[in-house]
Amino acid sequence: MVEEVEINRLYWHSRRGMLELDVLLVPFTREVYKTLNQVDRKLYERLLTCEDQDMFGWFMERAESEDPELQRMVRKILDRVQPK
Repeated sequence: MVEEVEINRLYWHSRRGMLELDVLLVPFTREVYKTLNQVDRKLYERLLTCEDQDMFGWFMERAESEDPELQRMVRKILDRVQPK
């Protein structure tokens, strides 16, 4: 079970100050993070350590992460808002 303290910590790390990232990451943290398995939780936390400009390019689909696992998490977040 995910503790509320952990969710609150991730909520603040998900707020990037860039609206395009905030509208993707903050709801994902609040609504989806609790349902992720342990591997994907760690992956999401690792994604939050990336530079905003890199993430912006990945989420706007102008570039892809060189790390396939990070790119998988980006896709998971995008698929939530852009189901195919």
